[in-house]
Amino acid sequence: MPDRHLELARRLHALARTGLHFCRDEYDRERYEEIEGIAAELLAGKSGPMRQALLEVWSRERGYVTPKVEVRGAVFRNGDVLMVRESADGLWTLPGGWADVNESPSQAVEKEVLQESGLRVKAVKLAALYDRNRHGHGEFLFHSWKAFFLCEVLGGEPRGSYETDAVGFFAPDALPPMSLGRCTPRQVMRMQEHWRDRALPADFD
Repeated sequence: MPDRHLELARRLHALARTGLHFCRDEYDRERYEEIEGIAAELLAGKSGPMRQALLEVWSRERGYVTPKVEVRGAVFRNGDVLMVRESADGLWTLPGGWADVNESPSQAVEKEVLQESGLRVKAVKLAALYDRNRHGHGEFLFHSWKAFFLCEVLGGEPRGSYETDAVGFFAPDALPPMSLGRCTPRQVMRMQEHWRDRALPADFD
């Protein structure tokens, strides 16, 4: 479960941003801005610069605040799973990232796998839709959901990118050190179960 202070601060931020989007009264606007300021103070404590940095990040949210969506692609070959090593932390994960506006879910994951691994793939099954808070990914400023897809290779050659510096196939029970904020070994093992039995219903929550 996430830290309670983080959970409360995220909720206050979401209420404040949504309120600022819909309100038409200047007094209400001041109240919503104060609520957002309290949320930032909950996280930043007495650090003024950190509080200001949080408010600047949050101010970019527009409209009704909803969870962010991340996509991950599970690609298997001869029983091994495709993994990429993130340049940012030197750890491994299933290829993926944030979904972009105007992309369908399958387009988002197919693009991410290509960008990060060099392989062209086709998404063939939504295997899971997970709440990030519930699956051991650690703390994160924003609330997000993770969509895991099974994908089949259409072509291309394995290669890194500006985000990844290595690509490889690994046995699911012998994975390299993983970037747990992105993906966990348990999730990889679950994707293997879906790969072996395509009739399994999608996991959720």
